Amino acid sequence: MWRPKGLVGWSVAAAIVGALVLVIALNMLGRYTGLTVDRHSPEELLALLAPHFRATRPDGAGPFPTALLYSGCDGPSATVDAWAEALHARGWATIRVDSHTPRGLEEPQGWALVCAGQVLTGAERAGDVAVTLAHAAALSFVDSRRIALVGASHGGWSIMEFLSMADNGQVPLTLEEWPMGFTGPMTDRVHASFLLYPYCGELNRATWQGWEAQVPMLMLLAEDDVVADPENCLDIVEEGAARGLPISAEVLDDVTHAFDHRSTLEFSPSRYDPDAAAYALRRMGEFLDAPQTETVKDTGG
Repeated sequence: MWRPKGLVGWSVAAAIVGALVLVIALNMLGRYTGLTVDRHSPEELLALLAPHFRATRPDGAGPFPTALLYSGCDGPSATVDAWAEALHARGWATIRVDSHTPRGLEEPQGWALVCAGQVLTGAERAGDVAVTLAHAAALSFVDSRRIALVGASHGGWSIMEFLSMADNGQVPLTLEEWPMGFTGPMTDRVHASFLLYPYCGELNRATWQGWEAQVPMLMLLAEDDVVADPENCLDIVEEGAARGLPISAEVLDDVTHAFDHRSTLEFSPSRYDPDAAAYALRRMGEFLDAPQTETVKDTGG
């Protein structure tokens, strides 16, 4: 292994590190602004994603209330399957949206780049939310008036970007245009949104431009989260509630980011908490089924 020797060696090492930092920063800037992101028609993006959808629904013809499920930056997992099972037991249909496999990001070296913000930012993945929402609303088994958006971490970031961009005249970075007939957040169809420990940092447009859609939202945050600071999310909640949005948050004591993941990396700052995981599943179902979400939608649309 090469080791820097002397002043010249350390200068070269510093230059290499500086160049790497610059490349990473420029890549993040390009991704965040969309300058280095390929744009697709809504039909093209849906065709990319649709083969990897996993849908479940109760017995019968429906239509059923339906939740669209968006995983964290590590891609679909047993945690997302648990969401689907819990909602199925309450009479909900679900569509698990895999944003990773169609893009070749399902392996650790791929999703690690997502987690690091180097590929597939929330503003890019907002396009996945847009096209899957428009697609779901047209399905015969889906009650198009009761579609919920459920996301954890990166998935929650993507949902907030979607709402914020739609309300501020911005097309998601992976799309050339909104899906046909779809120019906003479809508040008449998005029944509610449930977010688990979402990323609410500075790269999330919702932190500085917000949204106006009257979509009932509950964030379930982790007190000991060192990956996605819960204080940033509480700021969004406080600011949105002050403007009359039906948004709220709960902070769970003594739990970390991804507290509902049974499998974590050896050196991960996250740890599994079975009690908190069970509570999250129960709270998700209670919130999505709550009559007040329907009341808010009826009076806020």
